[in-house]
Amino acid sequence: MSFVFEPQAQPAAGVLGGGEFPVRRIFCIGRNYADHVKEMGGDPKSDSPVFFTKPADAIVGTGTVIPYPAATKNLHYEGELVIALGAGGRELKSRDEAAALVFGHAAGCDLTRRDLQAAAKKVGGPWDSAKGFDCSAPLGLIARIEDFPADLLDNAQLVLKVNGEEKQKAPLSSMIWSAPEIIIALSALFELRPGDLIFTGTPEGVGPLTREDHVEVTIGVLPPLEFSID
Repeated sequence: MSFVFEPQAQPAAGVLGGGEFPVRRIFCIGRNYADHVKEMGGDPKSDSPVFFTKPADAIVGTGTVIPYPAATKNLHYEGELVIALGAGGRELKSRDEAAALVFGHAAGCDLTRRDLQAAAKKVGGPWDSAKGFDCSAPLGLIARIEDFPADLLDNAQLVLKVNGEEKQKAPLSSMIWSAPEIIIALSALFELRPGDLIFTGTPEGVGPLTREDHVEVTIGVLPPLEFSID
């Protein structure tokens, strides 16, 4: 194949123990914790989870200093569990089929231009500019499923701190859709493939970030995610 110019580098995420995970697509789920739905003014009984995407090159690794993004005065953090897929499939029917696709898990953060999201919601517009900007998907090292089985996360707490102060804390068990259910639902809409990442939603406690803030996300035994805002 002869490209008319040099293609950009393959986006990749670090893996605990070494190696790089080639990122194909980034799927995200919104409204997957009831208390977060409520804090955003919704009703968890009627507002079911929704999917959106980020570009693959929105990924940045732990330890990154992220420039405060343009066009916003209200940048928000959203701590999340992230699923990394090492196999593909579509129209999955069972939790076992979904589990077979998983390469590993990581701690992540869905950075959001909240003011742009609010403006989009008012007119029923897409969230792309609010969710899919540069460096909007900080990700910790991916822990392989064979080293850190999914059942180690069953009772895990997601904790996000800003400058050492706890802002979010919730058990993963409080997700409306579990990780396998998310994979099954996504596979009904898209053919999932190796390299896909799935951000599984954030609990209550989201809030603003300013320049020089330091963020830490921990989820049980997973490697922590840390980053700063410049």
